[in-house]
Amino acid sequence: MAEAYPWQDELWHRLAGRTQHAHAYLLHGPQGIGKRALAERLMALLLCQRPAAQQACGACKSCLLLQAGSHPDNFILEPEEADKAIKVDQVRDLVGFIVQTAQMGGRKVVLVEPAEAMNINAANALLKSLEEPSGNTVLLLVSHQPSRLLPTVKSRCVQQACPLPSQAVSLQWLATALPEVDEAARIDLLALAAGSPLAVVRLQAAGIVEQRALVVDGVKKLLKGQQTPSQLADAWSGVPLLLLFDWFCDWSNLLLRYRLTADEQGLGLSDMRKVLQYLADKSTQNKVLDIQDWVLMQRQKVLAKANLNRVLLIEALLVSWMALPGQR
Repeated sequence: MAEAYPWQDELWHRLAGRTQHAHAYLLHGPQGIGKRALAERLMALLLCQRPAAQQACGACKSCLLLQAGSHPDNFILEPEEADKAIKVDQVRDLVGFIVQTAQMGGRKVVLVEPAEAMNINAANALLKSLEEPSGNTVLLLVSHQPSRLLPTVKSRCVQQACPLPSQAVSLQWLATALPEVDEAARIDLLALAAGSPLAVVRLQAAGIVEQRALVVDGVKKLLKGQQTPSQLADAWSGVPLLLLFDWFCDWSNLLLRYRLTADEQGLGLSDMRKVLQYLADKSTQNKVLDIQDWVLMQRQKVLAKANLNRVLLIEALLVSWMALPGQR
């Protein structure tokens, strides 16, 4: 049974308490807040033969088959490889499942995650099934980036925003999930994860603290002339490209904010405050705006899984960063 997260209680009661369900839901929100778990709980409830108190019983034949991964009326559509697209052939297999009669006499339930991984052809192939699914079928689409979905896909679903928990609720949950991490570190990790508590656990396991220290140290050495962009591009080979661009995007936003407000408390985490204050004081607003636009543009390409030369992209990023201080 998927975990029930405390920040989802209100939303769960609204969804589980419906007397009639939509044929398609789009559960969207930031990554790392438990949307997949919410969808799996709803899937179990919709398939359960003896639901009680807005929960799947966990003991009927349907629940046992679902737990074993062999329920004949359940279909999970996701990329065949991590970070790859969902292909049109996969959607055609799904459409073939949807037109079949439910083998256990109840609903058929489909889970698609992440929905934005469908390429254009795949998304178009799903449209008819989204609009008029055969029989008693419910489709649950989970999206971390709904802006990347076709409008025709979104318009055929009941769109449900999933809540980002408050900092207090997240820290309370993280105290149990990461008891070995002290509170100050949990606060910093939550900031690095943009407030998504499940992302904190994943990033902590992936060594984000060490990766962040490596990148911050590299930026400082770059600005002091102690390392070159090409050296840092090699040194950062183990840091995910999206994570790098997330940080530089955040730093460029903080630079602009500081130039407009001169608020030192708005310079983000302590590890980069002095660096950002120095860059903001030594650069022009136009330069900051230019690098912000460039970083955002490149981040979009990374998100879209464009075929990028990682080393050249990081070098270009760092050359632009080096040029921030200078002639005003």
